[in-house]
Amino acid sequence: MCKESDEPIYITKNGYGDMVIMSMEVYKEKMFMLDVYDKLMVAEEEIKSGKTLDADSSIKSIREKYNV
Repeated sequence: MCKESDEPIYITKNGYGDMVIMSMEVYKEKMFMLDVYDKLMVAEEEIKSGKTLDADSSIKSIREKYNV
């Protein structure tokens, strides 16, 4: 049942959530997406706090640093 489903299977006990079972493929996909969302959140915070440069400024800075 787990391998046939692309979604986790929720096990309840007395009507309350108790366990979640999923295939390794679904687990890996969920962990990958969690990592992507975490990185996006960090990037958005860096943008809000002004820790980013536009592309032209970045390229200019790199060229000056490495004399390219």
